[in-house]
Amino acid sequence: MTVLITGATGLIGQEIVKKCHTEGINVHYLTTSKSKLSTDTNYKGFYWNPNKYEIDHKCFEGVTAIINMVGASISKRWTNSYKKEILDSRTKTAQLLQDTIKTHNYKIDHVVSASAIGIYPTSLVNYYEETNTEISDSFLGKVVHQWEAAVDGFKDLGCKVAKIRIGLVLAKDGGALPEIVKPIKFGAGAAFGSGKQWQSWIHVKDLAVLFVYAVQHRLEGIYNGVAPNAVSNKELTKAAAKVLRRPLLLPNIPKFAMKLVLGEMHILLFESQRVCSKKVESEGFDFKYVNLKPALEDLLG
Repeated sequence: MTVLITGATGLIGQEIVKKCHTEGINVHYLTTSKSKLSTDTNYKGFYWNPNKYEIDHKCFEGVTAIINMVGASISKRWTNSYKKEILDSRTKTAQLLQDTIKTHNYKIDHVVSASAIGIYPTSLVNYYEETNTEISDSFLGKVVHQWEAAVDGFKDLGCKVAKIRIGLVLAKDGGALPEIVKPIKFGAGAAFGSGKQWQSWIHVKDLAVLFVYAVQHRLEGIYNGVAPNAVSNKELTKAAAKVLRRPLLLPNIPKFAMKLVLGEMHILLFESQRVCSKKVESEGFDFKYVNLKPALEDLLG
């Protein structure tokens, strides 16, 4: 089996590539850097430049499924121009892939695409399942809504489509965790705001396994990509401090202070989404990291 992966060199993409290779799945990947093109049979690179609407259509040869991970990082200050990049890097890339498949008449059976739990409105009391239809009126809510709509375009080409709404990804060398633990290591760790806001998290290895599982089991529809046990921001901060054997001495960090530091992006730390993982578990998927403490011990220990 050969899959095409967009965003293969990103934090989650790299883990998905590793998992594909352990499962004997060949990988084609798209990159905007000609110096990153590999010609290995099981890891073959193809050039694209979505800004110029350029793509090497040979990336689809022999491919039956696409794992779509492409998208500019949301962990950068949201200027107006960068907001446009966040949206375009998700919607225009989907359009480019669809147009290329159509033009060259490739037969792709299945698309598994990243999405995000940021689509759910912030709430301390709701427990979000995939059937929820309310959409957050935040910038991220609007982005995810348009992103999912763009990905649905693959259905018109006869593809089965699965969308994985990803929560807070915990990884050793990237994403939010190193930023969360940095102040804790220096004895300056503290919860954000009330600390009551829910953080629906997932270990990066579980997430990679989930994407490959979705391909292998031909999952279709929307799935929440979060571990079964969400925690509050306060619990997350305390658990990280405990694993690192550091005290938490400071009062909670107020919202206005983080707004000064991060601008509009500060909502990432204060939004609250408690999200349910039961649907993907009912498909037979088993999480290795069900609870936060073992996940943090694996990543920080």
